[in-house]
Amino acid sequence: MHTHGTDVRQKAIKLLRSGVKNADVSRMLGVPVGTVGHWLHLDRAKHGTLPGKSRRPCPRCDGRELDGSAYAYVLGLYLGDGHIIQYSQHRVPSLMIACSESWPGLIEECKAAMRTVFPDNSVCQARRPGCRNVKIYSKHLWCMFPQHGAGKKHERPIHLEPWLQQIVDRYPWNFIRGLFHSDGCRITNWTTRIVAGERKRYEYPRYFFTNKSDDIRTLCSNTLTKVGVEWTTLARGSDPFNISVARRASVALMDTHVGPKY
Repeated sequence: MHTHGTDVRQKAIKLLRSGVKNADVSRMLGVPVGTVGHWLHLDRAKHGTLPGKSRRPCPRCDGRELDGSAYAYVLGLYLGDGHIIQYSQHRVPSLMIACSESWPGLIEECKAAMRTVFPDNSVCQARRPGCRNVKIYSKHLWCMFPQHGAGKKHERPIHLEPWLQQIVDRYPWNFIRGLFHSDGCRITNWTTRIVAGERKRYEYPRYFFTNKSDDIRTLCSNTLTKVGVEWTTLARGSDPFNISVARRASVALMDTHVGPKY
């Protein structure tokens, strides 16, 4: 069996690293193409650059820097209209956030925030009747979203771990914006009053956040209080599913930092 010297192998590796194709290196150095491919494989394995084998760093597992402002927004969206699922045919779980097609700007903002939080992963969208599921696959979804669990969110405890609470405390408006962009809305209410004997109609803006989970509503209301927004609870029948923001100064704050869906 013919063997090739170290110098030939080093020349081959240098050419391969510069982008020269295996077949061209084989012809240039008179080495079988299979041997060239084997050398390339060993070099990639040595430096951890084998295709499909590179480990994408995670903020929780590897200490990669995390964009807290984008994450706080995605967390709010996830607690509202998001879920994590892993199908049997896929090795990697996916995060899906349902966004109404009525708000194309919201869809684009969701995609941009997810790309910022997961810069090494691709964001896609799946079309469903009346909505788009903005979707990303990552092996680190479990550690990035520890609120995940079996069953519906309103049927299990939802709490923020200390590291998550620190992010929300630092970027409260991003978190609120995500919550209201998922399970909230800005509407115009109206009422009538008798003024100088004449009934007049008055309109005023109002924000609502609606969620069945007591824990998620508590996270929302506590964060609203921290940023100076006054809120009240409105019952749907006997269930206090709605958080209302109607006072003029608080609505002005919400308009500045959240705004209507778009």
